Amino acid sequence: MNEKKAIPSVTVNYKSTKSSTKSNELGMRQMQERAYEKRGEQYLLIKSPPASGKSRALMFIALDKLRNQGIKQAIIAVPEKSIGSSFANELLTEFGYYYDWNVEPKWNLCNAPGEDGSKVNSVKSFLKSEDQVLVCTHSTFRFAIERFGVEFFDDRLIAIDEFHHVSADEGNVLGSQLRQLVARDKTHIVAMTGSYFRGDANPVLIHEDEVKFDTVTYTYYEQLNGYEYLKTLNLGYYFYSGAYADEILNVLNPSEKTIIHIPNVNSRESMGDKIKEVEHIIDELGDWQGIDPITGFHLVKTPEGKILRIADLVDNDAKRNKVSAALKHPEAKKNRDYVDIIIALGMAKEGFDWIWCEHALTVGYRSSLTEIVQIIGRATRDAPNKTHARFTNLIAEPDASEGAVADAVNDTLKAISASLLMEQVLAPRFNFTPKKPQNGPIEGYDYGEGGYNPDKENVGFNDQTGQFQIEVKGLSMPKSLDAQRICQQDLNEVIAAFAQDKQTVERGLFDKEVVPQELTQIRMGKIIKDKYPELDEEDLEAVRQHAIAALNLTQKAKETLNSDDDLSTRGNTALIDGIRRFAMDVRELDVDWIDSINPFSEAYAILSKAMTEQSLKTMAEVISGKKPNISLEEARELAKRALKFKKERGRLPEIKSIDPWEQRMAQGIAFLSRIKSEERNG
Repeated sequence: MNEKKAIPSVTVNYKSTKSSTKSNELGMRQMQERAYEKRGEQYLLIKSPPASGKSRALMFIALDKLRNQGIKQAIIAVPEKSIGSSFANELLTEFGYYYDWNVEPKWNLCNAPGEDGSKVNSVKSFLKSEDQVLVCTHSTFRFAIERFGVEFFDDRLIAIDEFHHVSADEGNVLGSQLRQLVARDKTHIVAMTGSYFRGDANPVLIHEDEVKFDTVTYTYYEQLNGYEYLKTLNLGYYFYSGAYADEILNVLNPSEKTIIHIPNVNSRESMGDKIKEVEHIIDELGDWQGIDPITGFHLVKTPEGKILRIADLVDNDAKRNKVSAALKHPEAKKNRDYVDIIIALGMAKEGFDWIWCEHALTVGYRSSLTEIVQIIGRATRDAPNKTHARFTNLIAEPDASEGAVADAVNDTLKAISASLLMEQVLAPRFNFTPKKPQNGPIEGYDYGEGGYNPDKENVGFNDQTGQFQIEVKGLSMPKSLDAQRICQQDLNEVIAAFAQDKQTVERGLFDKEVVPQELTQIRMGKIIKDKYPELDEEDLEAVRQHAIAALNLTQKAKETLNSDDDLSTRGNTALIDGIRRFAMDVRELDVDWIDSINPFSEAYAILSKAMTEQSLKTMAEVISGKKPNISLEEARELAKRALKFKKERGRLPEIKSIDPWEQRMAQGIAFLSRIKSEERNG
């Protein structure tokens, strides 16, 4: 086994308030109750993490629409057949609700034999029947609309599970059909997702459609903070060299219930033969003792004498089907020791429910942030005596001798970007407000030792709602309802777009000459303008300031925690105390100062502890070779910032200033002047 290496990670601690697991008199948990309050909306978007109860929330809403709102039928579309079981019959009246959820067996098309094309006739039969609920896959639903047209679904409820599969891109059929349904305006739509951002640059909905949806947001922090048992979640990445299977025991603890996702056979992390990779992992864990004849699980004896039960979902279809069926057995939910480790490739992700999973171990970068969120969600279920959970991403170090160094560098950058975003997703919600003399403490918020200080920017935290209230000097506030909604609900989508911008990440991590404001003002400003072209300049700036404040405060809190042992051991208040300490330590928490922070500096500091010096040098060389020159668009943005500078200071930025940002703005003006001069001179 190789020498142990550092595993860069961030740990979020939770309070175990039990609020997200308690039910009200109607049998609804916290998120479900919140969604049910919006049951009268025609278009409803539910953003809520895995395991928060979205399926049952949909049942409550659908039953009310069917019984009380004049809706004829409900159609639930899921991305995979296996997820159809989430909408099986439920005796909701036993828990206090007015009606039970019932799906006739013939109308759960996820269980029906045949291909999607043949199931379309069943959809037609259902629409002509008196029955009320049908469950099918996204693809069956797409085929049905293609054949019959959207008008066939008038006066029905269409519920789309795992809504992030939809895209505003013209090539996304389901997205195009959704636009047709909304344009016709004769159906009710409930969309549900645990990760509203996609892995590509395309939005899920076009703006004109999104504003028609009323949104229910239930955050990861609310969900996990309200659990009964789970108290900590750790996210980390581990860099290895050589074959991953040789180093896997450096991060795999056989005593933890673990899902291992091995890499795609076409990826550079793959060892070339998925079957042999599984065998290699099993061999690393101990001595093979045979196969359980009932479940098909491998039995492996560890050096300590423990028998591990390992489910192989990578093997050929016949064996895999037996193992997959065994994992769906009720005993898997009741008995913690039913299975110890699950090894998968394309399975055990979205919709897979194994409550005992403590460690999601993924080899190689996954192509989308959504997939990472889904994989992490496998480990964030609450279960008796399960106090911790973690996600680890094994990533191959870039090697200067490799032919595909650029690919290796890209994968590493993407993994870091995903880590930054997940830190944001898991943090409490940020509410920012300008610091003004008339400000005072807000009821329900704790302002730390000494309480609210009228002479300083304050950081308050509401333990019950999991929300920060943070005062920032000079902060712009959104004016339009759209911009207010973005600042209140969609900052993570903005940060996701920023974190996925390759040029931004490259320069933020490896360009020593980059001026932070080029990232926080110019790049973030451009990304927000591209994402929300309908916003005016004031609202674009307000959204930009809120997004960069959320990102940089999280990163600075992490830096504070990593450098302060007293803070890092404070359990569930660590992140809160880190943000509060950071805010107290600065002279003024103002917008200009926040903009002067490189959002990637702490990521680089951690990266440098986990990678070899040669690997870091290799990455820097690859990136420095394509350092961009100033573009016309960037020069125009710099000029706009320069005019704001002049308004505040009474002069234009100077090219010889000792302030790098002032120099950069002056360079933008000079670039535009040179372009105009060249145009005049032909």
